[in-house]
Amino acid sequence: MSAESVRRRITRRELHSPRSTAAIVVAVLIVVALAWVGTEIVIALLGLPALLVAPADMFASAVSLPEAPAAIVVAAGVVAVVIGLVLIVLALAPGRRPRHVLETERAATIVDSEVVASALARHASLAADVDPDHTTVSVSRRQAVVDLVPTSGIPVDRSSVSAAVDRELAGYGLRRSVSSRVRVRENGKVGA
Repeated sequence: MSAESVRRRITRRELHSPRSTAAIVVAVLIVVALAWVGTEIVIALLGLPALLVAPADMFASAVSLPEAPAAIVVAAGVVAVVIGLVLIVLALAPGRRPRHVLETERAATIVDSEVVASALARHASLAADVDPDHTTVSVSRRQAVVDLVPTSGIPVDRSSVSAAVDRELAGYGLRRSVSSRVRVRENGKVGA
């Protein structure tokens, strides 16, 4: 196995979240439902009153389902379809973690989006001459959004901030390019 293929595999593993949580939740729900049905069957065999529904009543209601009001049947069908679609989407859609890959030749370098956002906030606040506490940055898979709250009476040059953020993003060497958007609030804060 080549170093490049190992690096690609490690990178993919770090960028995509596993589906173990969803699988565990579904498995626990199925086990609880089967345990409940098994308990109801044992209780019925012992001749004791049912916890919730007796097995004979469950079977009778399932058999008489076509004779139930159409609204109830349709509602139950819609709920079953929605649950099924959610499970299919969870199974097939790639779960993405908020991380980015830095292009390096020696190793697979993964960085959290929060780290990129923190560095961009520092550079944006310096370029805008704004207090770092008045600068927030959110980084998604494809875009970094910089929000600046200027000090009252001191204008902020949006283009210089945008150029500083773009320069910083280009310096990281991210595998997938991240575009930037700078928003300057109209109402500034007094002092600071």
